[in-house]
Amino acid sequence: MNLEFEKAITELDEKIAALPTQDRTPAQAADFEKLQKARETGLKELYSTLTPWQTVQVARHPERPLIQDFIAGLFSEFIELHGDRLFGDDHAIVGGFATLDAWRVMVIGHQKGRGIDDNLKFNFGMARPEGYRKAMRLMHMAEKFRVPVVCFIDTPGAYPGADAEERGQAEAIARNLMEMSALKTPIIVVVTGEGGSGGALGIGVGDVLLMLSNAVYSVISPEGCASILWRDGTKAPEAATALKITAQALLKLKVVDEIIAEPVGGAHRDPQTAIATLRKSLIRNLDRLTHTSTGKLLNRRFEKYARIGSY
Repeated sequence: MNLEFEKAITELDEKIAALPTQDRTPAQAADFEKLQKARETGLKELYSTLTPWQTVQVARHPERPLIQDFIAGLFSEFIELHGDRLFGDDHAIVGGFATLDAWRVMVIGHQKGRGIDDNLKFNFGMARPEGYRKAMRLMHMAEKFRVPVVCFIDTPGAYPGADAEERGQAEAIARNLMEMSALKTPIIVVVTGEGGSGGALGIGVGDVLLMLSNAVYSVISPEGCASILWRDGTKAPEAATALKITAQALLKLKVVDEIIAEPVGGAHRDPQTAIATLRKSLIRNLDRLTHTSTGKLLNRRFEKYARIGSY
């Protein structure tokens, strides 16, 4: 599935699809090679100059790798854990113990689905309070057993429904921010797609913040910002630019520590390569963080967040 701004790529794909797949004539084989090169060049040029709004569209691509893909591609021996021990089990947050290379880790992240049935089951990755309380329960378990925490962020935001507010949505997120800041074990946070509002922040405090190159991370969605500032949702592209939500902009602001380069054309075109690149970064950072004393870890974590927004 190509996006609207990829019209030129779509046209090349259609021309390639029109060629026979077998028994090509020399002329057809030459055309195929020429079209493939043009497509590759076009994707490189297009994705090297994405606007913030185009990046938002890529981050929301329905074929982009989800946490299920990252768990399958990065970890072994994943054991999912359920429930917050207070209300219920929120399917929008998934978590459990897993193994990455030499490390036993606690994996936690937002869970979206593919297709309407899965998305309804996972509430489109929008967690309720019990999801954030489950995440915190698992983090305390990781702290108890002295294993690092790896959080994957991919959500449009926390669920805004009345039932979530009645059960203390704001309190659950605020408590996570407070307790993650003092958790006595390494925390690595990875923004893989959308990092939306407090819903993202609820599992977003860590020692290292990694971000895929076409992901976004923002205090509010561009549409929400546009509707508040200009009372006009069609100004979302302008809002996306003003919000500084891209990985490159956030690296300059020192919110993000490292950008994970995606394959040409985005992670949705080659998920395995994107996952392999992320794996190298996770292993490198786990090696560094697990050899840091708890005192230094907490001091550096405090300093990291104290510097954000300081001019």
